[in-house]
Amino acid sequence: MSHIPVMPGEVLALLSPRDGGIYLDATFGGGGHAALILGAAACTLFAIDRDPAAIARGAELAASYPGRLSLIEGRFGAMFELLGHTSVIRLDGVLMDLGVSSFQIEDAARGFSFRVTGPLDMRMGRSGPSAAELVNQLPATELASLLAEFGEERHARRIARAILAARARTPIATTTELAAIIRTALPASRERIDPATRSFQALRIRVNDELAEIARGLAEAASLLAPGGRLVAIAFHSLEDRLVKRFMAEVAGRTPAPSRHAPATTRPPPRFRLLTPRALRPAAAEIAANPRAASARLRAIECLAGAA
Repeated sequence: MSHIPVMPGEVLALLSPRDGGIYLDATFGGGGHAALILGAAACTLFAIDRDPAAIARGAELAASYPGRLSLIEGRFGAMFELLGHTSVIRLDGVLMDLGVSSFQIEDAARGFSFRVTGPLDMRMGRSGPSAAELVNQLPATELASLLAEFGEERHARRIARAILAARARTPIATTTELAAIIRTALPASRERIDPATRSFQALRIRVNDELAEIARGLAEAASLLAPGGRLVAIAFHSLEDRLVKRFMAEVAGRTPAPSRHAPATTRPPPRFRLLTPRALRPAAAEIAANPRAASARLRAIECLAGAA
C-alpha cells in the first residue's frame, strides 16, 4: 500500500525546510512526510520510529537521498538520547505526526484494527505487554479506568464487566473477538463510529504509553530547536491535541495570568511564538481523498531568537 501524508501543504508551509537545514521526522511511519521534506529542500533529515518494520521500509527512501536521510529505531520521547549518537546539536525543525500509522492499521498481524481478525497485540515496537495481556489480566476496576481515561468511553464499566465475563470462559485472543464483546455490551446508538473504536484506542494508548511519550517528545523537541526552528505536531484525537495545545501555549507564554490575589511574580519571557493560534484542519478536498485525515489537528510553534 502507498502512504498518503496528512496535510502535506500545511506541514511544508509551517516547517519551512531550507537548503542546508537539519530536520527531524520524529514519527517516520510510512515515510510520506519525510519524502515531502527531502523533496522540498537540499536538507538533512533524521527520522525516528519505534517500529522496526517502518525503519526497514525506509531503506528505499534513504537510498533515493544518499547521505541526507538517517533512520533511527527508537521512541521519539528519547530523541535527545537517540540524536546524541550523531553530530546533531540543534535542529531547524521537528515534525511529530502522532498516533498509529496506516501501515500498522492495515496489517492484521499487528492487531490494531477491529475490522479484520488478528492477534490482539497493538504494540508499535517489539517490547512490553500486548493488548491481549491487558484484556485478560487486568482487574475490572483498572480495565474500566483505562477505557474511560484513554478512550473517553462512557460505558467503560459495562465493557469491563463484559470482558471479564468473556475471559472467564476462555481467553480473548483476537481483535474481532474483543470487538464483538464490546459491541454486544453496549446499548444501541446512533453514533457513526463503531462501538469498539474508543476501547481499541484506549488499549493502544495504554500498550504504547502514548500520552507520556508525547509529553516527553514535545519537551525534547523544544529543547533541541535552534532559534527560528519550528515544531509542527499533528494530533488525531482530543487527548493528543490537548497535550499539544497546552504545551505550545505554555512555552509561548499563552497560559492564563495568575489571580490578582496571588503574590506577584515575574514571568520569564516566552521561548516560542505560536504559529497557529488555532489548530489547522484538513481541507474538504483532502478529507474526500483521504478520509483518515478528517480528525487531524495541526499546531506549530517557532523558537525565538535568543531562546536558551
